[in-house]
Amino acid sequence: MDITVVVPLYNKRLTVLRAIESIQKQKYPPKEILIINDGSTDGSDELVRSMNDDRIRMIDQQNAGVSAARNTGVFNAIHEWIAFLDADDEWYPGFLEKIEDMHRRWPDHDMYATSYYSGDYMGGLGENKCNGILFDGDDGVMINYFKVAALSAPPICSSTVCIRKKKLQEIFGFPVGIKAGEDLITWARLAIENPPVYSRLPLAVFWKEKAHTYDDVPKRYPDVENKVGKMLTSLRNDRKECSEDLDLYIAHWYKMRASIYLRLGKRMRALREAMRSLSYDKSNMRVYAYVVMCAMPGKAINYAFRKLSNK
Repeated sequence: MDITVVVPLYNKRLTVLRAIESIQKQKYPPKEILIINDGSTDGSDELVRSMNDDRIRMIDQQNAGVSAARNTGVFNAIHEWIAFLDADDEWYPGFLEKIEDMHRRWPDHDMYATSYYSGDYMGGLGENKCNGILFDGDDGVMINYFKVAALSAPPICSSTVCIRKKKLQEIFGFPVGIKAGEDLITWARLAIENPPVYSRLPLAVFWKEKAHTYDDVPKRYPDVENKVGKMLTSLRNDRKECSEDLDLYIAHWYKMRASIYLRLGKRMRALREAMRSLSYDKSNMRVYAYVVMCAMPGKAINYAFRKLSNK
C-alpha cells in the first residue's frame, strides 16, 4: 500500500512541525509527504523547507482555501493512496499501520479511517465515540455510515482518513467555495458508493480551536446558500435505497446549523434550521430543545448548551 500524505498548510507556524513529525514517526512510513502551501504569510512554509526529509515535497499556491489545497495535493500525489493530515493535527505512530492492516483485510474498499481524540485549546483530550456501529470488535466495514454519522460526532475527519486517489478524482475531490462541511460531502460521495472500513481505535488527535468549544462563539457563519445541504439532498434523491439513513444525516446537518446560529444569537435563523431538521427526522429531542432555546436570553442559551454537551 503506497501512500502519499497530503498536508494543507496555511499559517500554522506553531503546529506544522508537530504534524509533520507525527508523520515521520509512523511505524508504517508513507512514500511521500506532500505539503500544499496555501499562501502562508507567517513563515510556516519556511519551517517546513528547513526539514531534512527527502520524502517532503512542497507545492506553493495562492491562498484558495483548504479544499483547493487538498485538491492540489490529490492532483500531484504520486502514489495510489492518499492520507490527509491537517497542519494543526497529529497522528499516533500506529495510524498508518492500522490503515494498511485494514486494507490488507478488506482490500476492495476505497476509504479507510480510524477514530480520533478531540483536543481542546487547553490541551485536554476526549475520545470520539461512535454510536450505531454494526460490526463487532475494533475494526470492520461501516455499512451504515450515514446513520452512524447522524448519531455521533463525525466518525471520519480530514486527519483520520486514507482514500484511493482514483476514487477522489472520480468525484472531483473536495468541493470548493464552501465555508464549512466540504469534507462531509466528500466522505458522503465516497461512502454511498463503497462503505468505509473503520477502526474504533483513536489513532489521531483533531485539535480544536477555542471557537469550537462553548468558551467562545463560532468564528464563521453557516453558508447562507447551504451548498452542503443541497448536495446531500441531491445525493438522497439520486439514491432512493439509502434515503432513510440519508434523511437522518440531512436532519443532523440542519441540527448543526441550528446550533451554530443559536450560539451566534441568530434565533430566527436557528429556528428555521431546527424546523428543517425536524422535517427530515421528527424523533431528535435535542432539536426540540433548540426550538425552546430560541426563546431564551443569550446567557441561558450558553448554559443550556453546556448542559446538553454533558449528556
